[in-house]
Amino acid sequence: AVIDDLAQFGVPVILFSGGEPLLRHDLFQLIAYAREKGIRGVLSTNGTLITAEVARQLKEFGLSYVGISIDGPEHIHDKFRGKKGAFQASLQAIRNCLEVGIRVGIRMTLTKYNHEHIDEVFRRIEEENIPRACFYHLAYAGRGERLQQQHRVDLSPGETRAAVDKIFDPAQDFP
Repeated sequence: AVIDDLAQFGVPVILFSGGEPLLRHDLFQLIAYAREKGIRGVLSTNGTLITAEVARQLKEFGLSYVGISIDGPEHIHDKFRGKKGAFQASLQAIRNCLEVGIRVGIRMTLTKYNHEHIDEVFRRIEEENIPRACFYHLAYAGRGERLQQQHRVDLSPGETRAAVDKIFDPAQDFP
């Protein structure tokens, strides 16, 4: 019903996000239904569930873009995600999506623990030929709210400015 309403309003894109949207048993059907209604489906995920087969199915059901969270270099990403091997699984998900022709990019939420590693993330983007990167401030909801309350992970204004400079400096080299 929500997809029907969005189509009626002429919404061009729907972002399937979460928690982890790939845990939904009906995600593929929702992506296909949105496509039938003329809405382009995109996905925001941690990527750990995107095997080669899942990537193929996402493409088959009409998904046009996947944003996969990368929270910094491997040791920081795994610590942030609370699971050893999460970084490698997310990186493999990016490769799996690229292999089947799904547009893919990384999504990085900036925190006190990763903002100094933006240059390492850019190096990984170049090494892996990842065509897109999006950087976000921490949202104070769900897990983000708990992290902020327990660990004070948000950036100060000065740290935010330095992070933005690190993002824009390499971007100036691109046409």
